[in-house]
Amino acid sequence: MPKVLISDKMDPQAARIFRERGCEVDEITGLDKAGLIAIIGQYDGLAIRSATKVTADVLAAAPNLKVVGRAGIGVDNVDIPAASAKGVVVMNTPFGNSITTAEHAIALMFALARQIPEADASTQAGKWEKNRFMGVELTNKTLGLIGAGNIGSIVADRALGLKMKVVAYDPFLTPERAVELGVEKATLEELLAKADFITLHTPLTDSTRNILSAENIAKCKPGVRIINCARGGLIDEVALKAALDSGHVAGAALDVFVEEPAKASPLFGTPNFISTPHLGASTSEAQVNVALQVAEQMADYLVNGGVTNALNIPSLSAEEAPKIKPYLGLAEKLGALVGQLESDPIQGIAVELEGAAADLNAKPITGAVLAGLMRVYSDTVNMVNAPYLAKERGLDVREVRHDREGDYHTLVRVTVTTAEGERSVAGTLFGDAAPRLVELHGIRMEADLDGYMLFIVNEDAPGFIGRIGSALGEADVNIGTFHLGRRSTRGEAALLLSVDTPVPEPLLWSVCNLPGVKRAKALRF
Repeated sequence: MPKVLISDKMDPQAARIFRERGCEVDEITGLDKAGLIAIIGQYDGLAIRSATKVTADVLAAAPNLKVVGRAGIGVDNVDIPAASAKGVVVMNTPFGNSITTAEHAIALMFALARQIPEADASTQAGKWEKNRFMGVELTNKTLGLIGAGNIGSIVADRALGLKMKVVAYDPFLTPERAVELGVEKATLEELLAKADFITLHTPLTDSTRNILSAENIAKCKPGVRIINCARGGLIDEVALKAALDSGHVAGAALDVFVEEPAKASPLFGTPNFISTPHLGASTSEAQVNVALQVAEQMADYLVNGGVTNALNIPSLSAEEAPKIKPYLGLAEKLGALVGQLESDPIQGIAVELEGAAADLNAKPITGAVLAGLMRVYSDTVNMVNAPYLAKERGLDVREVRHDREGDYHTLVRVTVTTAEGERSVAGTLFGDAAPRLVELHGIRMEADLDGYMLFIVNEDAPGFIGRIGSALGEADVNIGTFHLGRRSTRGEAALLLSVDTPVPEPLLWSVCNLPGVKRAKALRF
């Protein structure tokens, strides 16, 4: 009988579910790291919330551990790479908190509109300042939605019920899905210019960090009100305080902060600012939902081998895994490449398999492509949940197999469709194991996709390579490998460099301004 430890406070129904489904359960909460390490070796499963830290040391002390289940969305307290190396499945429950978090965002929007916390404090102090608190109606106002995934779509639905107009910015939101949600699809700049209220519902990644920077806050409509119940770090808190002090932002409500617990913040004490201590998921219903879901998922895995909402493994049979594993690495790198190269919203994606690849299970390969593509925007996406996230955003995904014989024994091609048209990349396996790029936007080019890289589109002309080398040398950025390709003599060319360190922003701007450069992009794999 599998044995499970519940190490954080959880609804009692979780333990009941485990027992009903054939697992032995211990509920021992409040353990420190040493205490957890001392007993974790007994258990096949570990059910946690946010308090337990599943570090590499804890995993090293858990030879029997097969699965860690997080009752909630965030897994910042789990060392996923270490878990993967140990063969431990990491699961979360990404949808149990959705309604609760969406409702909290709506509640904060009402509180901002009517200055409820300040009015309450004033009234209870005996002041009766009726003329001081002049609110605004939500009806006919424009709500700007940054992130139109599961929670964002619920917020949109509630806002439409309040007779608000909703504009949404999400790189994966298709026009068809926007129509289905009843929202106007917009660029970020369009949203900032139009919105009376802005609410954020996107993960914290390199591309979303400080998405409301000082520069973008300045682009907002004067008098805007901002709500964040997603992740700390999406908003530059210092810039937000300055905008509140100047009156450019009429009000802000944050449930999440860069540093948590938020014992101090530049925003504390600022007029027209509301804060709550990360209460987005804090309702009795949500706590029951995530507890039940994590117990069901973990028991299903431990007893039956079923995998749901796993963050670090694909859905593969034991027979398929050895054959398909090299293709998953290739597919994820190709997806990551197009995800980083495309600045326009992606409307559709096609995964084509040719030669030996056409005989394999296409679903995990497509999942790996989508995971690489969407990891630019999400820190929890993987081969298991990427297809769902793509479907949720209305992304058109196609799988195509070709029986034809091509230039390579096996080939995977990824083609994305944007408003600007179609672009594709293709790769193969060298020695049936090593992933290798062989075509980039129609230009033949062989390259490894690894580490830090710099992609450049330029005019093919004498002296260009020297200028690039000089620019990187002056910035003390060392070139590892150099890969070139061109459409025709003196036509459009492409250059893919591997470098030893990240490409600094000033260097990227310098490269963009070199004669002949049409486009430059820093990449990371």
